Amino acid sequence: MNNQFGLMNLWTQGDIITKGVALLLLAMSLATWMVIILKALDLRKIAAQSRATESFWHSADFADGLNKLGVDPGNPFRALAQEGREATAHHHAQQQLHDSLDVSDWLTRSLRNSIDESTARLQSGLAILASVGSTAPFIGLFGTVWGIYHALMSISAAGQATIDKVAGPIGEALIMTALGLAVAIPAVLGYNALVRGNKAVLTRLNRFAHDLHSYFITGARVTSAGGTKVVAMKKGN
Repeated sequence: MNNQFGLMNLWTQGDIITKGVALLLLAMSLATWMVIILKALDLRKIAAQSRATESFWHSADFADGLNKLGVDPGNPFRALAQEGREATAHHHAQQQLHDSLDVSDWLTRSLRNSIDESTARLQSGLAILASVGSTAPFIGLFGTVWGIYHALMSISAAGQATIDKVAGPIGEALIMTALGLAVAIPAVLGYNALVRGNKAVLTRLNRFAHDLHSYFITGARVTSAGGTKVVAMKKGN
């Protein structure tokens, strides 16, 4: 039996605007899931990289600690450690900096710049999810309004307004609203989940930056009174 209703009938009976709205929603859905999957994989990788920071603090020297953080140039923890080392070396090498900025302030600014760069990378793509989540329902609603208008015009031209002639076209037009919600809901949920994941990563980065700051200033990582003692690393290259 041929199905006179549903998505296929909506596509075949719809005009260029209806099809354009449907294609736009499809493109937004694909972009949403692409961002969610890629960013989720990135967060999973960064979570694994963050677990190596404890091994870093138990290394024989700084160079060995960097090796334990891995060789991935996109590792924000490795980038933070390298930035701290380079900032400290640069401050010691430039005598003029000693007259205007002490090593603690210089190191703090350098570590903050590295964290800001990592934050920008973490937040890339979230604007797409926010835009899709806020606009997709209205795009679907526009498709519904246009579909209802198109259906009513067809019914008026046919000169018949019985319930069986009205229910089918109107119901098909309402599918556009459902499609808009189907696109928007994953975008909103994915955005919220990724924001929470990014906050967790930034918390670890800030904690690691605090430990690095203490290490470069005092030569040892700050630990709690009852924490495990950490042997101070040599500041090797």
